[in-house]
Amino acid sequence: MGVGTTKYYSNTTRFSAIEERAGKKARGKKTSNSFKFTSWWADADNMPIFDLVPFTATFFAKHALLNILTKYCVFDVDEKLLVMRPYQIVATERILNRILISENDKSMLGTLRAGGYVWHTTGSGKTLTSFKTAQLASQMAGVDKVMFVVDRKDLDYQTMREYDRFEKGAVDGSESTAVLSRQLADPECRILVTTIQKLSCFIKKNKRHGVYGQHCVIIFDECHRSQFGDMHVAITRHFKNYHLFGFTGTPIFAENAGSGKIANLRTTEQAFGDKLHTYTIVDAIRDENVLPFRVDYIKTIRERDQYEDQKVYDIYREGAYKAAARVDLVTSYILDHYAQKTKRTSSYDLKGQRVMGFNSIFATASIDMAKVYYSAFKRIQAERAGEKLKVALIYSFGPNESDDGCGLPDESFDTESLDTPSRDFLEAAIGDYNAMFATSFDTSSQGFQNYYKDLSERMKKRQVDLVIVVNMFLTGFDATTLNTLWVDKDLKDHGLIQAFSRTNRILNSVKTYGNIVCFRNLEDRVNHAISLFGDKEAGGVVLLKPYAEYLAEYNDRLDQLRGQFPLEAILSGAVIMGEEQQKAFIRLFGVILRLRNILTAFDDFAEDDSLSPRDEQDYRSVYTDLYQKWRGEKEEAAIINDDLVFEIELLKQVDINIDYILMLVQKYHDTNCTDRVIIGDIERAISASYELRNKRDLIHAFMDSLVSSSDVAADWEKYVAEAKERELAAIIAEEALDDAATRELMANAFVDGGVPESGTEVANLMTKKPSRFAPANAYADMKARVLERLKGFFDRFNGLGR
Repeated sequence: MGVGTTKYYSNTTRFSAIEERAGKKARGKKTSNSFKFTSWWADADNMPIFDLVPFTATFFAKHALLNILTKYCVFDVDEKLLVMRPYQIVATERILNRILISENDKSMLGTLRAGGYVWHTTGSGKTLTSFKTAQLASQMAGVDKVMFVVDRKDLDYQTMREYDRFEKGAVDGSESTAVLSRQLADPECRILVTTIQKLSCFIKKNKRHGVYGQHCVIIFDECHRSQFGDMHVAITRHFKNYHLFGFTGTPIFAENAGSGKIANLRTTEQAFGDKLHTYTIVDAIRDENVLPFRVDYIKTIRERDQYEDQKVYDIYREGAYKAAARVDLVTSYILDHYAQKTKRTSSYDLKGQRVMGFNSIFATASIDMAKVYYSAFKRIQAERAGEKLKVALIYSFGPNESDDGCGLPDESFDTESLDTPSRDFLEAAIGDYNAMFATSFDTSSQGFQNYYKDLSERMKKRQVDLVIVVNMFLTGFDATTLNTLWVDKDLKDHGLIQAFSRTNRILNSVKTYGNIVCFRNLEDRVNHAISLFGDKEAGGVVLLKPYAEYLAEYNDRLDQLRGQFPLEAILSGAVIMGEEQQKAFIRLFGVILRLRNILTAFDDFAEDDSLSPRDEQDYRSVYTDLYQKWRGEKEEAAIINDDLVFEIELLKQVDINIDYILMLVQKYHDTNCTDRVIIGDIERAISASYELRNKRDLIHAFMDSLVSSSDVAADWEKYVAEAKERELAAIIAEEALDDAATRELMANAFVDGGVPESGTEVANLMTKKPSRFAPANAYADMKARVLERLKGFFDRFNGLGR
């Protein structure tokens, strides 16, 4: 490759993406070498190595390649080979190096000099790094035990799955310390995962234990947590030959340290020692491992300069934050802008299911405010017509001393310590949740933990639209479907970055950034936190560019589109000739779709868009025609060759649905079916919609069937039901399928969002099997054909019923 373009393939990621788009048929087939699935090789300071010669000299050096193959790869439970990224390898090597040096210099053991911390930003894969570190450390001569320590809520619902994926049996999720005691006493148990709470309890119950004298490596996840101080004291008093290592995305520096109880344990460096490696949010965004943020500041109270006295202003501000009128204003703003911010008109595949848009978290300042907002959402949604958002509420008791000044204190699972009104309110809110999802949780200790687990899983599956929180879910919670954080809370420093980082996990081309909507003036705090945890020039990298810059680029691209591919010429019958011209159009319009995807989240764009809806539909129609021409199979995105990718997910999000078409049909009917302009509008809208093209014949036949007395909406419902029954009956007869079972499967498919592709459900429908003399692959071909016909039927009728 040329200078400046040398990269390497991440094959696992690439193959997974291809399989997700194309289904099982893509497996084993040759696909294009898209640049999309490549990564930069980097040096120890995270600087990409662009040039071919230094890339070759470092990547293919014998010791480097051998280490990658023998030490820095891991098979997960699905037998997928995961290769660590350069920054993960460097961090692991530096920890192992520190252990090795300490082994040779025994005086270091049991001191800060034997440990250190790794600063890798949230979303950069700390779990994989920590696992490989623990695994490799456990294999070192002289090391007796490796412990990975996490907070209870992180272990139970996230780290347990991740760690157990790599090494079965390493994790014990029980509350009892008995299993931990056995693991610590067992010389064959070299790696174990436990919680801060359980380890603390173990030390209190066991003043003397054989493990205290052994050579132990103790690794703490999320080591910025405030509760670490007491644990640190307990460890250093009992363990003698230890290394302490910490992983964090937001270290505690002197600048953002709180006034903790232990004066010499206020910063990450004081607790763990040297910083061994850094990979900041700036590095991660540059490498496209996480998304940038887009922050809106919504003014809800008067500014400070209108008050001469600071105390008077503070009193006014606190009262204003809680005012009923402001609560209703904020709640109404969220409801009014929810679909826009979470891209609710966009659809995409999520683990085999078709879902619409993303979901969000609303961070409130206190339990009292969380209660007030939950009540406001219930009341205002009840007053409004239309589909209601699925809103959940969660909080628990958090002692004041747990707040280290970041605005995001640790929150336990303790509901017993809540005051009676707060617990009763939470019980009622969980009751609403039970009614919504047919569950049976409550505020008892186990019931609340199960509620937390169920809510977190439903957030990840995008089954909950919005969860109102105080502190829970703002640290350690990862859901790729989460794209928006609504903030009515005074956050700063590491608490602010932790909360914001819930929104910036990469999912697909529709999700281009983490959306933050602040109802308090946090702009100075945001800029300070980004400077603190990135670098002083980070603002332009971590945050999206200003609206005006995106709009200017969008308009420049539109001018280029109109110059190179004038719509008048295309509509007059001219076609885009030749492969190179078609590729140029696909690339250019793909850029426009991506820019438009970002701009649509800005409130101003509706007035500033210089591309008329009609012209946009025509260009989308051309783009979709080229997709139909170039694709080899029905895929989510078709990669043609080189780095040419169709932005089909972005094409699908255009808000042209059957309701819009029926509105045009109604207008056409109201003109006694004489206005041919409306016919053109209908045809244009269908052509511009990826989702409606395979329904064109249904729409045309329905329009032909209209009579003067028609009730368009009612007649459409009847027409679709008849067509649906007719076409399903034909599939059942032609493929000799079990009638009742097929109808039941398809009814479930329209509820669940797709036809099941794995398992035996489709195969069980087939009443006739190939004869024993048929070719070996006849059965597989028959099953594949039936599946494709049922999926085609689902795609054709999905979204047409009311």
